[in-house]
Amino acid sequence: MALRWGIAGTGAIARGFADALGRLPEAELVAVGSRNRATADEFGENHGIAPNRRYGSYESLAADDDIDIVYVASPHSHHHEHTLLFLESGHGVLCEKPFALNAGQAAEMVAAARAQGRFLMEAMWSRFLPAYVRLRELVTAGEIGTVLSVEGDFGFRVPMTPTHRLFDPALGGGALLDLGVYPVSLASMLLGEPSRVAAFGQLGETGVDEHLAVLTSYDSGAYDSGAFAVAKASLRASLACAGRVTGTAGSIELPAFMHCPDELVVQRAGAVERLHLPAARDGDGDGDETAGGGLHHQARHVHERLRSGHLESDIMPLDETVSIMRTLDTARARIGVHYPADNA
Repeated sequence: MALRWGIAGTGAIARGFADALGRLPEAELVAVGSRNRATADEFGENHGIAPNRRYGSYESLAADDDIDIVYVASPHSHHHEHTLLFLESGHGVLCEKPFALNAGQAAEMVAAARAQGRFLMEAMWSRFLPAYVRLRELVTAGEIGTVLSVEGDFGFRVPMTPTHRLFDPALGGGALLDLGVYPVSLASMLLGEPSRVAAFGQLGETGVDEHLAVLTSYDSGAYDSGAFAVAKASLRASLACAGRVTGTAGSIELPAFMHCPDELVVQRAGAVERLHLPAARDGDGDGDETAGGGLHHQARHVHERLRSGHLESDIMPLDETVSIMRTLDTARARIGVHYPADNA
């Protein structure tokens, strides 16, 4: 039986995810919710959703009992509210990154899912891509020795508009939550929760971080080696958008774009190996490399977990999601970025 999906939000990432679901025979996109009926109708028309299931409010979407799981693709500032809404109405939730605005919100969302007995996962889609799967395999197998450092940067020059979500503190604006979350999550995946967090950056006129670096160190966790990580993010400059994992016996590079690389560059003992791993590839075949851009991998993982009776992911665990939010909170505090939601 197909898993029945609803989507909360009609922006670019929601459209991409809808396309991705179309690649999965085991998925059925049956409903959409938006802030108004006009945008829901447009989205539904483009993605084959029946007119009577194009909802002009998120509450109406939550009231639809013929949905198994909802993909929350609303703005950052609404992830907490909407996830709780759908969990409490009896639906599973796949929530877009960043999972919440702070660790307190994230912990509340996780507690609600566990109390309700509903599936919940952060949509950190990178982790499910072929390149990231292979990266984990290589590191776990010790192919580059003990990990010493993880580095990543992600940034673009974005024209400053005070009302744009990227520059609005009330909407969780700033480079860290929108872009920096990718290299921070990469470091977490390989090294665990840091023992120390430092951050340096420049704030813009609206008070959000526009260019920053987060430095984390690890005394315990996956590697008891004094490893460190550096994550850079920017709305002021175009960065390399690449990542690198360095070990005692080699290194693995994630070329641009590090959050969805099509290859890994592995260096060991002077030899260089390029592993071709297209982000949109299906399994071991090439498949269609356009529709959904690889977002279908995380959707397939959700299906696999639910079919096997699990309510959490083993690749993007909820406790790790909360841990990542703690790291982001500490980094924001270090550079003086404050969101109104932090007072709630």
